[in-house]
Amino acid sequence: MPHAVDPGAIRRCLNRVTQVRLTNGQRFWFYPTFVGRRSVAGYRWRSRQGRWEYFGIDLDEIRSFSCR
Repeated sequence: MPHAVDPGAIRRCLNRVTQVRLTNGQRFWFYPTFVGRRSVAGYRWRSRQGRWEYFGIDLDEIRSFSCR
């Protein structure tokens, strides 16, 4: 079972543009607005639609992240 991202670590990226890489290899821009014990929610950039879309994901699906 993969280890989940620590909520305290990703909380530092709240309200900041963040690049996320998932365990399935997907990468995308994300603007987190909420961090819970097991999940994070906010806005994901959908480049094909050219807009931000509300999105939530379990922390154990995130392999890595980096915020600006």
